[in-house]
Amino acid sequence: MQPSSADAPGNDRVIAWAFVLVQLVLIAIVVVLPSGNAWTAPAWLSVAACALSFAGLLVIGMGLVTLGRSATPLPTPVKDGELRSSGLYAYVRHPIYTGVMAFAIGAAIPSGNVWAAAAAAALVVWLAIKARWEERRLRGRYPGYAAYAGRTPRFIPTWRRLR
Repeated sequence: MQPSSADAPGNDRVIAWAFVLVQLVLIAIVVVLPSGNAWTAPAWLSVAACALSFAGLLVIGMGLVTLGRSATPLPTPVKDGELRSSGLYAYVRHPIYTGVMAFAIGAAIPSGNVWAAAAAAALVVWLAIKARWEERRLRGRYPGYAAYAGRTPRFIPTWRRLR
């Protein structure tokens, strides 16, 4: 696939930073907004949500460790990076995004704040769009990416992958 003028490196960099900026704003909304009174989560759900947030942070950390020097905040491959398909990347293509989603959902559930919940939902949609945009660049950078993507789910591992 030939890049169009809209996919030029300069435009890619601006778009990549826009993805990151919107993502950070949505995360900040989830985390910074005070608790609301739209709902009250039962204690068991609050504990489960806290565990989900903690698991999300753990997944983010493990994903970053696996990426090593290939890690970047931008949804573009780094110049000297390599395709990772081991560790969490053997189960999903975007474990860091999965971790961010888990963290945000876990933080929004007990908040009782409609805006925090809306921001968490918007973040899930935003990361799905970001992942698709990123994958077009990964396919162009790594010859084996299409095969990897064909056998590995994007965000949530399948039962077959977990076995």
